[in-house]
Parts: sequence; structure tokens; C-alpha cells
Amino acid sequence: MSIHCNSPSFIAKFCPPQALAARVANLPRPLVLTNGCFDILHRGHVTYLARARALGAALIVALNTDDSVRRLGKGTDRPLNPLEDRLAVVAALESVDLVTWFEEDTPLACILDARPDVLVKGGDWPVEAIVGAPEVRGWGGSVHSIPFEVARSTSALIERIRKAGTGGE
Repeated sequence: MSIHCNSPSFIAKFCPPQALAARVANLPRPLVLTNGCFDILHRGHVTYLARARALGAALIVALNTDDSVRRLGKGTDRPLNPLEDRLAVVAALESVDLVTWFEEDTPLACILDARPDVLVKGGDWPVEAIVGAPEVRGWGGSVHSIPFEVARSTSALIERIRKAGTGGE
């Protein structure tokens, strides 16, 4: 990933996984962490991220890499946007303080490196199923499943676009 001298300021929010522990030390607490694909950013995503950020003083978003997204079974054409683009869009959000990524199937390594005070996922995740919940609770943190306020889905959006392209909508 190349960064130019006159890059937008949000590029400074990019954090390689190996630098996460060091970068987190400079963030205010309580620290909130969430993760996901964030392939095509929509109103549901930005509302969710704003709600997550409101639970603490700083928000870290860990993104699945392209290979990690493909392993989730969302379709062979996913993600539509490559990691570098998804990093930029998420980092540009006011609610996000740092954005990192993970190659594994789960964000557990990022969670262990960041040691967030608050771990968050969307309302489709029961708290007991959230990866890293036992670890975060073990060091005194809290885990939340934020209910959806705006019913939006990247998969549903892609399906609508496909139908429109074939005259189905």
C-alpha cells in the first residue's frame, strides 16, 4: 500500500496489525473495538459505527481482508471493494479513530493486541457468540450487541442492484 505525501489525513488512521498494540497505547480510554467486512458502506453501517463509538472515547474497526471475506461464504465475487478501498472509506468516518485488518477467520488476534474496554458487534450477533467476548470480560471489559436501527444489508443491496440490471426491479 503506497501513501503519498499529500494523502488525505484519514490515511493516518490506517494501522497494520503488527503495529496495533503500540498505536492503541496512544488512544483515549475507554477503547471500543468492532470488526466486519464493511464492503459497501451504507446507512446501517455508519449508524452502527456511530453507536459503537458512543460507548467509549475511541473506536477501532478491524476489517476482514479480502481472503477472509471470501471464506465467510458471502459469494465468490465478494468483497466488491478491495481492502485498501474499504480501509479508506471506514477511516474517513468521523466516528472511527483507527482501522486495522485481519487475515484470519476471526478478529481474535486484533482483540488480544488492542485489549479493548468495550467489544461490539451488530444486533444479529448474540453477545455469547461474539468472538473475544470471554477474553474482554476476563480483563474487566464489556461486550455489546447493538440493535439495528436502520435495516440495511450489503448482501440485500447487491441483490437489488443485480435485479435492476436484469430488469427485475
